[in-house]
Amino acid sequence: MASSPMNTYMICYKKGDLVDIKGCGAQQKGMPYKAYHGRTGRVYNVTKCGLGVIVNKRVKGRIIAKRINVRVEHVKPSKSRQDFLNRVKENEVKRKQAKETGVKVSLKRQPKPPKAAFQVPYKKNEIVTLEPIPYQFVF
Repeated sequence: MASSPMNTYMICYKKGDLVDIKGCGAQQKGMPYKAYHGRTGRVYNVTKCGLGVIVNKRVKGRIIAKRINVRVEHVKPSKSRQDFLNRVKENEVKRKQAKETGVKVSLKRQPKPPKAAFQVPYKKNEIVTLEPIPYQFVF
């Protein structure tokens, strides 16, 4: 028996769930190949102690959907979609408020603006000018 915590085995996975593949050294059985470590995939098959996962793999110039079988110790539910779902809920609230007030609201994500300009504080007597030593030919 591997030394994985019990909640690793208690998580229910269903078809269509997003999972992160992360090889666990405590259990060598059902370990994913190194190319799939750190990847996110979608569950397509559930067995008593393993999962079938569809993962995208880049081979030369193309991306192939690969089907791999992995034990549950090497998989955890992905949180990659959670940020998107939270943003959708926030946008629904903003849209409702905008509709009630009649104000036009942009729901698109905006990049961070550049930081404000500032001057580095200094004292005149602290400025030191560095110069290279002139080359002297010794012969």
